[in-house]
Amino acid sequence: MMKYLSLPDNATRILPFYLAMEEYAARILGEEDIFFMWQVNPTVIFGRNQLMDNEVNVDYCRDHGIAFYRRRSGGGCVYADKDNIMFSYITRSDEVQTTFSAYTSAVASMLRGLGLNATASERNDVLIDGRKVSGNAFYHIYGRSIVHGTMLFDTNMEHMLHAITPSHEKLTSKGVESVRSHITVLSEHLTMDIEEFKRYVRQTMCDGEIQLTAADVEEIERLTLPYLEPSFLMGNNPKSEIIKGGRIEGVGSINMNITLKGNIIRDLYLTGDFLPLCDAREKLLDKLQGSSLTQASLQTALDGCDVGQWIMNLNNKQLITLLTN
Repeated sequence: MMKYLSLPDNATRILPFYLAMEEYAARILGEEDIFFMWQVNPTVIFGRNQLMDNEVNVDYCRDHGIAFYRRRSGGGCVYADKDNIMFSYITRSDEVQTTFSAYTSAVASMLRGLGLNATASERNDVLIDGRKVSGNAFYHIYGRSIVHGTMLFDTNMEHMLHAITPSHEKLTSKGVESVRSHITVLSEHLTMDIEEFKRYVRQTMCDGEIQLTAADVEEIERLTLPYLEPSFLMGNNPKSEIIKGGRIEGVGSINMNITLKGNIIRDLYLTGDFLPLCDAREKLLDKLQGSSLTQASLQTALDGCDVGQWIMNLNNKQLITLLTN
């Protein structure tokens, strides 16, 4: 059994706060295993080793008010909102994989206590009738193991489909129904509401409580700051090269070989049968270097410029569309 870690209030905080809360719990941990649940406003969280631009549909997230953050654990990209409960488990252990397996088995057992046909997969999921209801990740810190993951009580399927880039690419042809064929939500199986379910989880998995203070919260907020650093968000991504191009009526063909660090433009080269009115590469690189390859960032970089002065008949909108398609 575990001790439940409680905050002194019921405020909804940004996702990195709860990741920092896990770190704090690992530091204050005695011999007790610690567990807590949390919920966030719509957010995408991606793994330590993932390229943000490959995993997050940044434009969709910005358009729909969905936050996105990187975590320290590995694994894949997930979408969370207030209908999705997040679980965190911290234990004194160096055997991360054994701990991970024991934890997912315990979660499956907890769900079976509600009469559900729940099993733990070999990797990191908890399934109900063969469909995923929980995905989990883990990492090691200070001689402790931290496991955290989702528990889909319900969720916004459209956001889940479009906010995560792989889901959009692989599943958009079949839409939400394709997503539903692979995952399930607890609200389809239970008559209790989300708060009743949270009380059941706590009563089943915990046998005591550790109450955090306002001073603890202040320290956790300090630990949150590194998660908000742009360098951490982008990660130690290697440089990569992509080619963007196409034919634009009245302009000709334009191909751009772009060197990126993460999603940030570092260099570019132009080829094609367009008509340059100056050293177009130099002018574009001067404006676009350091910008991310998103519509919002490119619009900001080109604000006040007219690319038609550099490439005949090209306008800013056409260039941004070319770069973000």
